[in-house]
Order: sequence, then C-alpha cells, then structure tokens
Amino acid sequence: MVDRKKLTPAQRRRLLASPAGWIACGLGSGLAPVAQGTFGSLAALLPWLWLRTLSPSLYVAALALAFALGVWACNVAGRALDVDDHRSLVWDEFVGQWLALLPLLWLPAPGWMVAAGFVLFRLFDVWKPWPIGWLDRHLKGGLGVMADDAVAGALAGIVLALAAAII
Repeated sequence: MVDRKKLTPAQRRRLLASPAGWIACGLGSGLAPVAQGTFGSLAALLPWLWLRTLSPSLYVAALALAFALGVWACNVAGRALDVDDHRSLVWDEFVGQWLALLPLLWLPAPGWMVAAGFVLFRLFDVWKPWPIGWLDRHLKGGLGVMADDAVAGALAGIVLALAAAII
C-alpha cells in the first residue's frame, strides 16, 4: 500500500505517465509538497475565470462533464498508485470549487465573495460534516474521490448564496 502523504519518484512517474494522471492531479497542482487540496482549489480559480463567462446551462454542463472526467481520471490514477484517494488527486477540488462558486453566476462577484466561496469550500472539504464524511468513508474509486467534494462544493455554494442574500 502507498504512503498517503508522499509520492515516491516511481509513483510520480506512474501518475504522470497518462492523461488521466495529469487530470487527476489537477494538471500538477496536486503535486505540491503540502496542502495539496488547498493548492488544487487555488489552481481551480484560474479556469473558473473562463467558466464564469458561460451561460448557467453551459456552466452546469461543464461541471457535469468535469465530474464524469474526474471519476474516470481519479479511478485510473488511484489504480496506478494502488490507493483509492491519494492526496495528490485534486481534480475533485477543481469540481468542488467550481460548484461552490456557482451562485456567483447570478450574483456580483467581488473579490471577497470569491474568497468566501474558496474558504467555505475548504472548510466543508476538511471538516466533512454529514453527508460528506459518510460519502468519503463509503464510496471508493473515482466516484468516491469525486462525490464527497462535489457535495462539499454544493453545500458551500448554498451557504455562499444565503450569505449573499443576507448581506
């Protein structure tokens, strides 16, 4: 079994030997030496700048496609690493972050709202309240990698929208 904290050079080569590995590790952002999930969430903000220009229906379609792509990529990468959910696999952070920022398609998106969406997603992702923790413990493979962060992102998006409505 692989060390969940650090990739060996051989594991890094296996991970980066396929397009699935590159996607799963967030185009390299998951290879940060520490706080891989945070680096993945930060990296997700760059493509979000383009995604937010899409219509809501295209944004949701892009999210669905990114989720399905992540299930496949994280499944392939997890098998290559011989672990279900290694911390270097951060495509789930990309999708979760994009879900958390979904309300900003309808709301003004000043920097503090983007920062709030980022922080809320990271809190839900780390804290893992029900049902996020349950999904994290019970689903395996690529679907397991992706599902808990998708729910964390959705819950963060709901809280962000509620906060915006109150403010």
